[in-house]
Parts: sequence; C-alpha cells; structure tokens
Amino acid sequence: MTTTTTPPADRADRVAVSAKPRRVRTGSVIGSTGLYLATGFAALLFLIPFYLIVRNALMTDPEITGEEWKWFPTDIQWGNISEPFDDPSVDFARSLWNSAVVGVLHTVGTLLVCSLAGYGLARIPYKHANKVFYVVLGTLMVPTAVTFVPSFVLVSSLGWIDTYRGLIIPGLFSGFTCFLFRQYFLGFPKELEEAARVDGLGYMGAYWRVVVPNSLNFFAAMATITFISGWNSFLWPLVIGQDPSAWTVQVALSNYMTGQTITYHLIFMATAISILPLVFVFLFLQRWLVQGIAQTGIKG
Repeated sequence: MTTTTTPPADRADRVAVSAKPRRVRTGSVIGSTGLYLATGFAALLFLIPFYLIVRNALMTDPEITGEEWKWFPTDIQWGNISEPFDDPSVDFARSLWNSAVVGVLHTVGTLLVCSLAGYGLARIPYKHANKVFYVVLGTLMVPTAVTFVPSFVLVSSLGWIDTYRGLIIPGLFSGFTCFLFRQYFLGFPKELEEAARVDGLGYMGAYWRVVVPNSLNFFAAMATITFISGWNSFLWPLVIGQDPSAWTVQVALSNYMTGQTITYHLIFMATAISILPLVFVFLFLQRWLVQGIAQTGIKG
C-alpha cells in the first residue's frame, strides 16, 4: 500500500493561488451603481410630495400662490400648526380620533376574519374548498360601486348611520386579504400543526397556539396595509358619517375646501398632521412589512 504526499512547494503554490484577490467585474460595478442611482432617483420622486406638503404648510398663502418659486419659507409660520385645531367649522381633533378608532378596529377585525377564512381554505379538508376560494376571488372582480348602494341601504336599515359600526363592520371582509392569508398558510410548515394535533389540539387550537405566534411577521405586514387603507378611506365615511361628530380625518380635510374660500396653508398643514400616524406606523412596522410580503408566495 502506497501513499502519496503533496510536496511542500506544491502546497505553497496552491496557497499563493488561493490567496490572490478576486477581480471585481466592471459590469457588476456598473450594474450596482446604476441600480443605486435608479433607487435613489425613485426615492427622490417619492419624497417630493412630502416636501411640498411640509413646505406649503409652513408658508403663507401669498408665498404659496406667488409667481416666484421659493424652495423654503421666508419666515417659517409655526402658528399654522394650531390652525386646524382652532377652526370652528371642523372638529379636526375629533376627526383624528374617529380615524384612529376606525383604523384600529377595522384592522383587528379584518385580520381576524380574513385570517380565519384563509386558514380554513388552506388547511381544513373540504370538498368544496376550491369552489369557495374561487367565489372569494370572484368578489375581487366586482366593482365597489356595484355593492355601494345595497350596503348603504342595509346599514341605514340597521340604524348604523353616524356610528362606528356603520363605518367598520361593512368593510371587515376583504377578498384580497383572504387570498393573501390563504397563500401564506399554504406554505406554512405542516409539521408544526401535526405536532399540535398530537398534543390534542384541533384546527382552532393549532391556529391560535401555533400558527398565529409563528406568523407575526405576516400579520404585521397585513396590519400595516389594512390600517393605511382604513385611514385613507374617504367615500364610505363620507356617506355614513353625515354628522360632523362622525367625520373621519379624510372627510374633515375635504371640508376645508369650499366654494367660497380655499386656505391653502390650512389644507396643507391639516394634511401634514393627518399623515403623521401613517408615517409612524410604517416606520415602526416596515421590517415586518417587507418580510411578510416576501413570505406570501403564489402557490396554487
């Protein structure tokens, strides 16, 4: 039996070869640079509306409508911040509170209803599950205007005009959110649920004790999207919230524009204040938002 050994010289040559620095391809550097430039340009375009809102909110009306463009206010009008709250025609603080209540309750209710529906369609064996899923997908093809009048008639007959129930309950189910939950649960590890069933848990027990705690990233992503959608909704709150005490912030903003006068700095300041909660929610949950969307998958 013979053994071969590598001469020390050959070993040294191999170490020297492996220690040589890798050449960076010029094409990859150019591609990365172009990608960063494109991303930076897109981010700049995205931030321009926010810059205009803050700029106009801290200006006077003559500066906003003047012929000469100004990048920044000549004198920052800090007093504009309190004007939306001092306007007697619009209870702006109340509208912010209404939007917060509607947004939070709408988000919690939508996550509960749609996650249970998505989990049932993905995990509970039922011969008509696919048919039910196709019906849910079919609701996405129905224009909102088609169901708007029947929904209003139903809410009105129940006496829910100018109430939180009328603002929240009709929009709790979302076919798109249900679809995303189903797609996510299809990719959820079945081994975890099977272990839960070995311990004596049923479908609901496995859902609450196993699936939900291990899906917080996705739930946070859906919560962010749902809250932003609920906060920005305008047409339904406009019809249901007929009394000023039931106005949401979007309805309140529309009442700053009248046929007689338009106070530009007041509108921009109220707009800036109204988007602050969305900015905070997005900044706080952006990491989970990206991770949750990446985990949805598109499985059949």
